Amino acid sequence: MKDLYLLLPILFIIHDMEEIIGFGWFFRNNKQLYERFPKVTAAYEDFSTAGFALAVYEEFIPFFGISLLAFFFPCKVLTALWLGIMAAFTAHLFVHIGQSICIGKYIPSLITSVICLPLGIVILIRAFGIIDVDRLTVILMLAAVIGMMANLRFAHSLMHRYSDVLRDR
Repeated sequence: MKDLYLLLPILFIIHDMEEIIGFGWFFRNNKQLYERFPKVTAAYEDFSTAGFALAVYEEFIPFFGISLLAFFFPCKVLTALWLGIMAAFTAHLFVHIGQSICIGKYIPSLITSVICLPLGIVILIRAFGIIDVDRLTVILMLAAVIGMMANLRFAHSLMHRYSDVLRDR
């Protein structure tokens, strides 16, 4: 199991670099998305690339932190939290692929989603083959998924606050 823990932050870095590099350009050059999908694109209105990078960095902290803790101090609780975060990451790759299909064009994150998705699935299958899944594991995994969803909201608010600060300078 130990050999799987550090794959999560590696996949995260690879995937999110594509987003950081491309999202600013993508949203600036696809303004029609704000009209077609106002609820979805509201989260990305008036953001800066630096603000987006800060949000990605903030999201990376729990990914890397839990992975490192599980690597150096393997135990049932940390493994379950790691599994929940890995599952959330893998599910979010499906979302990006769906977004690209929905709008009918490439979005920054599609290439690495297509590359990382099979890896994420294999990692999860391998992990579930190694560990004993009981009620505590499922509860901690769900807590990790919910925590990552809440953290995503926080990261988006951080992105907007930092983008506003940069804009006001």
